[in-house]
Amino acid sequence: MPGGRRNNWSHRRVHGVEKQPSSRYCFLCGRQNPVGLKITWYTDRANGQVRATVTVPEHFNGYPGVVHGGIVAAILDETAGRAVLLGGDVDDSLMVTMKLEVKYRRPTPTGVPLEAVGWLIRRDERRAQAAAELRLPDGTVCAEAEVLLARPREEFMRSWEPERPYWRVYED
Repeated sequence: MPGGRRNNWSHRRVHGVEKQPSSRYCFLCGRQNPVGLKITWYTDRANGQVRATVTVPEHFNGYPGVVHGGIVAAILDETAGRAVLLGGDVDDSLMVTMKLEVKYRRPTPTGVPLEAVGWLIRRDERRAQAAAELRLPDGTVCAEAEVLLARPREEFMRSWEPERPYWRVYED
């Protein structure tokens, strides 16, 4: 999977890099979720990637000092899913996961700033394939994933309507 420049995108606004929207109660990005990670993703169009920095707290351990594999998978899934937003506006780009394949390369530590990087492999109107990596501060890959996504049915999209006003870019 391709590498890229390492930067702390959660604390910088760089020319060509845009903050992505977040929601209220999503476990990963939700600003009002009391137990969520509150991750902010950024679109880096120049490099065709999305990026985020996250420090996973100790209460999400699997083993002492190691992030639970399910949390790692969730971060990779969301990062790859957000790469689909590189392909257009939010209304045309929302997709849901059909298949998630994770390769755990090494233990992912808690309490360390990790960089999540995602990119789009291919996309059409109904489906997409994307990939993501979770990296240590030195660029070492802890885990990587390939994700197949699909555009949800209209009834699913209608059920999301009440949340739409809260899917926005929040100030830091």
